[in-house]
Amino acid sequence: MKSRLIEVAHRCLENRNYVLMLMFLAFAKSGIAQQEPQYTQYMYNPSIINPAYSGSTGTLDLFAAYRNQWTGLDGAPETQTLGVNKPLYNERMGIGLNIQNETLGPVKEFNAVVNFSYNIDLNYNTKLAFGVSGGIDNYDVDFSRGTFQDGNDPILSNNIDNRFSAIIGAGAYVYSDSWYAGVSVPDFFTNELYNGVENSIATEELQLYLMGGYVFELNPNLKFKPTVLAKYQKEYPLVVDISANFLIQDVINVGASYRYDDAVSALAGIHIFDGFFAGYSYDYTVTGLSSYNDGSHEIVLRYTLPQRSEKVNSPRFF
Repeated sequence: MKSRLIEVAHRCLENRNYVLMLMFLAFAKSGIAQQEPQYTQYMYNPSIINPAYSGSTGTLDLFAAYRNQWTGLDGAPETQTLGVNKPLYNERMGIGLNIQNETLGPVKEFNAVVNFSYNIDLNYNTKLAFGVSGGIDNYDVDFSRGTFQDGNDPILSNNIDNRFSAIIGAGAYVYSDSWYAGVSVPDFFTNELYNGVENSIATEELQLYLMGGYVFELNPNLKFKPTVLAKYQKEYPLVVDISANFLIQDVINVGASYRYDDAVSALAGIHIFDGFFAGYSYDYTVTGLSSYNDGSHEIVLRYTLPQRSEKVNSPRFF
């Protein structure tokens, strides 16, 4: 069934309403409101997309993020996230909670997800974790929040009024102090959201994530941290995000990333004091949207409670 959002995009195109045309074409193409929210600095809280990460730091960690995408474009995505992760039972298990809120034009989405993980020791410094997640998602579409050239278009009456759905996900995560790799599906449910009549106006599709990262110690004062994140979704192009960060004296972080056929990014961060990290990234769009926005801004804050365990010989970088 053809997405009603794509039909809205076509109407915007016919009316030369460029701002809404771009917004809805991006919505229809990438499914922003029905995918996991996009973050450039995903490596600082992978539990958003992989529940097996929860508790892997060996201590309590708190995470907050704000993303303002396509600044200057009316109705562009804004995302806020809060997260907490904690190990349990001598680090054999982990638990976490992620709360996310996202707006995109007439769309508002809120979800809360609880993660559980179980860790297996592969050797003295490598672990394999399996995780499951469960939560709820609230999805609301109200076209009165937008401004259209043809306000009488019947498609604009096809709202979705605070529909709730369940979230069930799973993942696996293998890691040490210097590298990690993971695979996950944040939500196994695939369904269509209806406007109260026979037509669906949004769809939810299964998404598969692959991730990995490594820390190369170039010298005692400089470390190189490449990471990669790939996302597969049926009927959509493969999304690949590659980043390269340098950690200077375990305090200053600078780097860059490239999201294939979407954006290039600059990243910077600082470990302000023991356990507290603040990061910022700026994305420059390399698609046709670049003429209509001033880039995307993202801020992350993370606090990791200092570890007391004597078996921790080196700091965690992921």
